[in-house]
Amino acid sequence: MLLVQGQAYRQQYGFNAIHLIPVNLYAPGDNFDPDSSHVIPALIKKCVDARESGADHIDVWGTGSVSREFLYVDDAAEGIVLGGERYDGAEPFNLGIGREITIRELVELIARLTRFDGEIRWDPSKPDGQPRRALETSRARDLFGFLPKTSFEEGLARTIESYEARSRGLES
Repeated sequence: MLLVQGQAYRQQYGFNAIHLIPVNLYAPGDNFDPDSSHVIPALIKKCVDARESGADHIDVWGTGSVSREFLYVDDAAEGIVLGGERYDGAEPFNLGIGREITIRELVELIARLTRFDGEIRWDPSKPDGQPRRALETSRARDLFGFLPKTSFEEGLARTIESYEARSRGLES
């Protein structure tokens, strides 16, 4: 609805509305509530909490075969600013890194970065969700030079650090 409205205002009034579509975002200070968090903060919480409690395993829904794309929030903010400054067009564009990772690879990476060395138990009776979720991001690169600067591992490490500080009561 917003895309169509922006395009109509552009056509009728010359209003410079742009429409961007970010991929899944993550960052320090994310929502780590197990009932409402998204995949990255949920997995970080599981791994850190299991490590700190001495648990020998974590349970993860699905098979791990589906893939997702993620973008660090600071990079998303930069993409939004660049788009606003440098793009004046009616067509929407995607913000992302242009690479996807399977949930299995994501869990293994988060386990390694959180230093959780227990077993990862997959529950294939639970849903995997959409098979792939990744965006074509070359338009943002080509139209206004957007390239994310934060490596996935670096962004995850910052997000893990944030959760660990919060769980120790060091961050509000």
